[in-house]
Amino acid sequence: MFVGRHERQVDPKGRLALPSAYRPRFEPRCYLAFGQDGCIDVLTADGFEEVANEMVDKVRRGEISRAQQRALAANTIEATIDGQGRINIDPSLREFAGIETGTTVVVSGSFDRVEIWHPARFAEQTAQGAAMLGAQG
Repeated sequence: MFVGRHERQVDPKGRLALPSAYRPRFEPRCYLAFGQDGCIDVLTADGFEEVANEMVDKVRRGEISRAQQRALAANTIEATIDGQGRINIDPSLREFAGIETGTTVVVSGSFDRVEIWHPARFAEQTAQGAAMLGAQG
């Protein structure tokens, strides 16, 4: 399980140091993909395989289009973790998430994955989620 929230800097080369608590589950590689609500998902190899298999099954059942499958597959990047615990975030993924090099991002656990967020988007999403949880109580 991935939990917690961390602020990190994306360096000028587009690299991000993963929080040390998360790294062992991702080494030696992980997958970066378009996430829901405008974040970047960081998935373990096993986690990405589950997502990919589920998506293929949904296409076969007609629940999603092949175009959606194609978009996710084409925009998923396999990333290796360097000796300093950094991953390189592809420019297309940074653009999708509204993240620029040299800026702060939020790296947040989301149980089965890690998400990388532009801080304003993260604040908006967590405020909405907190309000919904409060309404249920």
